Amino acid sequence: MIDLRSDTVTRPSRAMREASAEAEVGDDVYGEDPTVNELERRAAEAVGTEAALFVPTGTMGNQIAGRVHTDHGQEVLAERDSHVVKWELAGFAQHAGLQVRMVDGDDRGVISPAQVREGTVAEDLHRPGTGLVCLENTHNSKGGAAIAKEDIDAVCDEAADLGVPVHVDGARLFNAATALSTPAPELVENADSVMFCLSKGLGAPVGSVFAGSEDLVDRARRERKLFGGGMRQAGVLAAPGLLALENRERLTEDHENARALAEGLDGVSGLRIPTPETNIVLLDTEGAGHTAEEFLDVCSDEGVLGVPFDEHVVRFCTHLDVDSEDVETAVDRVSSAL
Repeated sequence: MIDLRSDTVTRPSRAMREASAEAEVGDDVYGEDPTVNELERRAAEAVGTEAALFVPTGTMGNQIAGRVHTDHGQEVLAERDSHVVKWELAGFAQHAGLQVRMVDGDDRGVISPAQVREGTVAEDLHRPGTGLVCLENTHNSKGGAAIAKEDIDAVCDEAADLGVPVHVDGARLFNAATALSTPAPELVENADSVMFCLSKGLGAPVGSVFAGSEDLVDRARRERKLFGGGMRQAGVLAAPGLLALENRERLTEDHENARALAEGLDGVSGLRIPTPETNIVLLDTEGAGHTAEEFLDVCSDEGVLGVPFDEHVVRFCTHLDVDSEDVETAVDRVSSAL
């Protein structure tokens, strides 16, 4: 089976398993786990922030951002198809009492400074006030679009003028950095916080990182405890994360495989496939006469897995457990399935 459902399906390498078994540990809630402390130090360096916090999941990292940046009952401004809107169980409403004001980005999920200005609500007797702007890079629902530094900076500058902080959901931030040939610290240097995942393209079995100023991370640590994220001897999870940080340089392979997959499947009658920017391939199956679910059923029978993104949209995602030979085999199997 060639599993292209997500880059979260990667399995830890032997080196990661050995690192976990041999990790030096302590009680992280007391700040005494040396492996977690080292991961947080190196993670902060990787995105150019003062500090970082190891969290179990990317969703927890984003939800912590909602808590530390806002007052209960404020609004958060987010792109309509972003992960925090579509895939996090209305967490901002449940965890931080936030009202989400959705903005329609362009076809790549980019929102403009004008939209931030128009969408920001000033606090008064009747209105809650905007407490946070949330961006996503890469943009999952838009096919892994890598949002350029100038687009992020433009929003950050506008938000700063309005006195509103900006959080970047950078679950696949290093994919964006690779695709844009822009160092990750430069991409997020004007944002107030960023989250990135260790457990997607970087290949760790568990974990994400919330990063920002020292004061913000201190507050985030308390929120992590509230969410049940005080993990005690978490060095056994952080050790693979340290090795995952070393996988940033190999993400270009996933991008090349995604392009090869798209080019190979683009020759299959009826499929419409935009050129992928990173490691996510979106297929429009309507021209092939199938819904996404029908298409995936026949692909599964042939040994290829993906996920439905819309009635006629399928997502395939390349990752470090899929090589170029697997991509060629996937193209042959999907062609046979259709």
